[in-house]
Amino acid sequence: MQKGDIVKDSNDTVVEQMFKAGAHYGYSKTRRHPSVSSYIYTTKNKGDIIDLEKTSVLLDEAKKHIQTLGAEGKIVLFVGTKPEAKVAIKEIAESLGMPYVTERWIGGTISNFPEIKKRITELETYQKDSAMGELEKYTKKERVMMAKKMEKLSRYYSGLIGLKKIPDALFIIDAKNEHIAATEGKKSGVTVISLVNSDSDIRNIDYPIVANDGVIPSIKFFTLALANAYKKGTLSVPALDKKVELKQETQ
Repeated sequence: MQKGDIVKDSNDTVVEQMFKAGAHYGYSKTRRHPSVSSYIYTTKNKGDIIDLEKTSVLLDEAKKHIQTLGAEGKIVLFVGTKPEAKVAIKEIAESLGMPYVTERWIGGTISNFPEIKKRITELETYQKDSAMGELEKYTKKERVMMAKKMEKLSRYYSGLIGLKKIPDALFIIDAKNEHIAATEGKKSGVTVISLVNSDSDIRNIDYPIVANDGVIPSIKFFTLALANAYKKGTLSVPALDKKVELKQETQ
């Protein structure tokens, strides 16, 4: 399979592509949240099967919104800390020049951004000084201590380097798992877009996409679909200074 085939270069309909990615698999009926009941097609062997026709409508709504964000040059923070989501979130966010979180969400990333910004700036300064040889003025012991501190900061904040203000939107893989991020976004007036499975409460998510949020193919499909929509938005504005180069994923 060639790069990007999950979205492009395919004669399959969107629903067929979602089906091939396993997007229709929900959790057991006993775990179903009432707010997603209308998006369940049937229950088989005690497991919910998601109605992908309805999911495609939700996806279209999310794509339209994120395309508008792209056209306006808005910042979307990509969030996915579960193992299945980390690679796709990091690669797609970087390809768009967008910030991302793939390790633990640090409380206050949005609600207390001034403090978070200080840590981002500290990491940026250290990396700049290191690249320019400015750290040589410190003793070996001091450099070792600084390196250990920066290693920890890098783990949690490297994906946020360059973020100067609260993002305009969040794209979250599994809002139930990332409930702190989703809650902070909602309370701060940041648009929340999320891929969520049948166990999630979608009432406070601005643009929920009900589908399998626990397997790599499904996560890749929806992440790339929204990234392509963002890119399409940026390309609709010829005068936009920042050109977004979308790197295609390999299956």
